[in-house]
Amino acid sequence: MEYLELFERAIIYIENHLSENIRVIDVANEAGYSYYHFTRTFKALLGENIGNYIQKRRLFNGASQLLYSDKKIIDIAFDCGFDSSEAFSRAFKSVYRVSPKEYRNNRLEVFIGHKKEISIDLIKHITTNMTVQPKIKYIDDIYVIGIRGTSSVNKIYSLWQKFQNVVDVIPHKHPSGRTFGICENLQEVHLEKVHYEMNFSEVIGIEVTCYEDIPSNLVTKTIPAGKYAVFTHRGTLNELLKTYEYIWGTWVLLTKEVIDDRDDFELYDERFFGIENTESEMDIYIPIR
Repeated sequence: MEYLELFERAIIYIENHLSENIRVIDVANEAGYSYYHFTRTFKALLGENIGNYIQKRRLFNGASQLLYSDKKIIDIAFDCGFDSSEAFSRAFKSVYRVSPKEYRNNRLEVFIGHKKEISIDLIKHITTNMTVQPKIKYIDDIYVIGIRGTSSVNKIYSLWQKFQNVVDVIPHKHPSGRTFGICENLQEVHLEKVHYEMNFSEVIGIEVTCYEDIPSNLVTKTIPAGKYAVFTHRGTLNELLKTYEYIWGTWVLLTKEVIDDRDDFELYDERFFGIENTESEMDIYIPIR
């Protein structure tokens, strides 16, 4: 894959010059490609233009310094290539939804704007294991029976194991056999507060045709009709966090779609062959207006 070497040279150059006035033409020259070919390929494969990537990397470095250093905000601004603390603050707030001072006070490493240095491994993931541009779909109500529990990003699989113990007793299963992981209540939390260690309510269940004769240890959940941006994740679920980091660290900041306050959810159907299967596919539905 020729583009991997191209991007590796470009990323190394960017990281070594983040605090400087980097010109895209200089990055293209370092990669050994024309400005047109480089910028077109970068955006097509990674879902964002090179200027946006550079800006978000600077801001992510600034966010890290706000959390893990005692530097003054003006010094952080200069370190990150901004001419003033005002320019840094404006750019920072446009991504993280809060001022640098508020971000420091919150003491949370959040999902939104989480722009780590892109590695070859991450480039491979973005270009082969997920869709960078979602499909926009309208769905009807979906009826689900399953279990509800409290989880976090890193502990969700234990809840799925509990669901497997009860799935056989769920009545009125839909012929589709589709199962869902529905993330509840995040609509009550502002995006700038969604972080890696936070607990959230999750319903894991299977599609059903009705809500009759439900065992007392199970819950019902209706996924409401509406418009969704749908991303497809391919491969093992061990890499799923990388897909979510792209969605919330890149796509949500660039899209013209407006995120709605309905629950987002994961859909598993006949394309999913197991957690460790590299041929598996599943979809992530992000509610939009």
